[in-house]
Amino acid sequence: MIPKNKLNTQNNSTYAIDFQQIDRTKLMTVGGKGANLGELCSIIGTQVPDGFCVTTQAYKKATEDNQELTRLLDELRHLKAEDRVNISAISAKIRSVIETIPIADDLAEDIAAHLARFDKKDAFAVRSSATAEDLPTASFAGQQDTYLNIIGKEEVLKHISKCWASLFTDRAVIYRIQNGFDQRKVYLAVVVQQMIFPQAAGILFTADPITGNRKVLSIDASFGLGEAMVSGLVNTDLYKVSNGQIIDKKISAKKLAIYALKEGGTQEQEIEPEQQNRQALTDEQIIRLERIGKSIEAHFGCPQDIEWCLASDTFYIVQSRPITTLYPVPESGDQENHVYISVGHQQMMTHPMKPLGLSLWQLRAARPMFKAGGRLFVDVADGLATPAGREGLLDAMGQHDPLIKDALLTIIERGDFIKSLPNDEQAPVLVKSNKGMSSADILAQVGNDPAIVSDLIKDSETSVAALKQNMQTKSGSDVFDLILEDIQQSKKMIFHAQHMGVILAAMNASTWLNTKMNEWLGEKNIADILSQSVSNNITSEMGLDLLNVADAIRPYPEVINYLQQVKDDNFLDELIKFDGGQETRDAIDTYLNKYGMRCAGEIDITKRRWSEKPLTLVPIILNNIKNFEPGAGKRKFEQGRQEALNKEQTLLDRLKQLPDGEQKAEETKAMIDLLRDLAGYREYPKYGIVNRFFVYKQALLKEVEQLVQANVIRDKEDAYYLTFEELREVVRTHKLDHELISKRKDEHKSFEKLSPPRVITSDGEIISGKYKHEDLPAGAIAGLAVSTGVIEGRARVILNMDDADLEDGDVLVTPFTDPSWTPLFVSIKGLVTEVGGLMTHGAVIAREYGLPAVVGVENATKLIKDGQRIRVNGTNGYVEIL
Repeated sequence: MIPKNKLNTQNNSTYAIDFQQIDRTKLMTVGGKGANLGELCSIIGTQVPDGFCVTTQAYKKATEDNQELTRLLDELRHLKAEDRVNISAISAKIRSVIETIPIADDLAEDIAAHLARFDKKDAFAVRSSATAEDLPTASFAGQQDTYLNIIGKEEVLKHISKCWASLFTDRAVIYRIQNGFDQRKVYLAVVVQQMIFPQAAGILFTADPITGNRKVLSIDASFGLGEAMVSGLVNTDLYKVSNGQIIDKKISAKKLAIYALKEGGTQEQEIEPEQQNRQALTDEQIIRLERIGKSIEAHFGCPQDIEWCLASDTFYIVQSRPITTLYPVPESGDQENHVYISVGHQQMMTHPMKPLGLSLWQLRAARPMFKAGGRLFVDVADGLATPAGREGLLDAMGQHDPLIKDALLTIIERGDFIKSLPNDEQAPVLVKSNKGMSSADILAQVGNDPAIVSDLIKDSETSVAALKQNMQTKSGSDVFDLILEDIQQSKKMIFHAQHMGVILAAMNASTWLNTKMNEWLGEKNIADILSQSVSNNITSEMGLDLLNVADAIRPYPEVINYLQQVKDDNFLDELIKFDGGQETRDAIDTYLNKYGMRCAGEIDITKRRWSEKPLTLVPIILNNIKNFEPGAGKRKFEQGRQEALNKEQTLLDRLKQLPDGEQKAEETKAMIDLLRDLAGYREYPKYGIVNRFFVYKQALLKEVEQLVQANVIRDKEDAYYLTFEELREVVRTHKLDHELISKRKDEHKSFEKLSPPRVITSDGEIISGKYKHEDLPAGAIAGLAVSTGVIEGRARVILNMDDADLEDGDVLVTPFTDPSWTPLFVSIKGLVTEVGGLMTHGAVIAREYGLPAVVGVENATKLIKDGQRIRVNGTNGYVEIL
């Protein structure tokens, strides 16, 4: 280390700057690594090996007028990440050009002046530091090169050129393409840092990189230089530390280490056998390193990935960068322990939502929802705190998503996070358990009114019609007032005793039938068959009605040919030119009038609805024309209804042969009638909500159009990056912070790369659940059985509904399905999803259509390849690749 009083700092240098003159404001001058090293130097108690940064100005000076380099960069600009061969060839040429560019005299002199304050025998680490590196949202870690133990001015200059060239390694170029960085606007600085010759080195994560727990530090340590560990050459010790206590240790056999040579360079060296199983750090050193890590994290304000080395019992910090892979923790604003469960996993929409969508869904929620990573979460810690609350919550999660249930059980069983209260100090019971209900109890939930479902539907339709009419008379702030008022009214309707009674009675009837038929007759999952083709299911009707649209178009070849060519959403206007065009237009318009407010990810108001993007439906209509004969919609419904009625009759006949058979048959008949009369209504509330949301959206966009015309907002979709209240304020004041919009757009892009956890604690720990399957066949992938039956077919792995190209008999494999996917269900014979539960929309429709289905299959779209033949066991809950 150089004493501060001996520093001859080059304050005015354009091409090289000492660490002590650097902070995070100089990111574009010294790159991410350089900026972070400058910041580290200012943290009391943190030792940083001395050095300087060769700036991006130096890189620009060396490269900006090179015509060959400019030409190659232009070639690179048009390539996609998949074009690996061309990327590799062009990148190699770029590296060669950069390495052969002579370093100008004035630049070489500036670097030499900075080297002069060190001893001539001192060795240096020469590290690349890109401007798009070590950022909070993109780490770019390891994308450029590092050279160790470099001695002498000429060698330092040579390796600076090598670092510049490494800006264009294949991996760095591909990473930038994937993350949307312009190759011509990313510059490289170079860190020249005095070498430390450590007895041990490693990485310190100030949050557990595996579980995400912000209160657990994770330390990797090995003998010699840390480069051996980063490159995967050697085993490392792993220490876990929390609040000054070592909570876990894994000591590896460390057979190799990399050490620096006196004359320059490095070499591998075998470790003596008696030393191989020794801890790389003592317990005291581990605790000391934890304190240093926490102080660095506090300075940067977020969890850090820190490179350290140990020499003469002193820890030196050679780098610190944000950990970019951690899922953000939902913010509650207090220090209590919270357990958050994902709303998206229950609503079948795990993609990030834009701020307007998030804020509106929060407004209509029954209980507070917390944002994190563009998704919403509900805190269930209060429900887990009491025996009654736990029972109801776990029972409900078993229906919704067993992996959430198992994760919650893990937290309860650990006993270290949730403080348990007795029932008499009861926290809210979120959901009441339905275990052990008699048929009489279930019937009592809805009384004996046969018109109950049709009356509830009529009330909802009347309410939406009144909202539409009322909204037409509103503008400005009145629009926002009416939306808030309507949200409150619709919440009252949703939680009305009669409405909830119908849904719970149908669910409880299903549970009763499955339990009793298994107990009395040995029949598993019998409610799946009995609930085929029930009445009043708006979502299943939506799929069958699109078959009717196909029937209306089928007689007109000119129209079919035209639809096969259409590329934009204005295609409906051109239809009337063709024979059958008016009939086609009428059929599609009728469909959109009833279902046009739906779309994939429909809980997010900012998603484009089918009415706004009717092109989405065209491939599905064409597939229906190709795959089905006329009248398929009615035939499918009738076939399902007949299967259910036949099964009902068989069950009743068998029951009558048992002791007390007449009574058992009578009870069962009552439960089957209840199921078939009420189960369809389960899908209607979501339809009602989405209907209202479309009215809100159209009214809000009308206000936004006026803002666009007044040049307050640049594009109408920019409004989606404002919350409901922020948009209201912009409508009122005609003032908009355009930087906020840009920031939110960047955040949304980063959120798209995150996978939301099912369960996360306020410590940031992600708790994963597991299935408790017994006798799973070898190689089978576990999931949740939601619709009985076993089928084999070709897997169609579809990530986006717009890309769906299905043939009759395919098995749909997808991350999740919400109601908008239902039109695809008529073409498939089985369903596999990564997200879902017994009562989620895909499961309900799969049962009604009689499709074997397994949901909650983690990583299904990665484990199953498109086109593979698979077997779906919807009775026992697993998938086999054949």
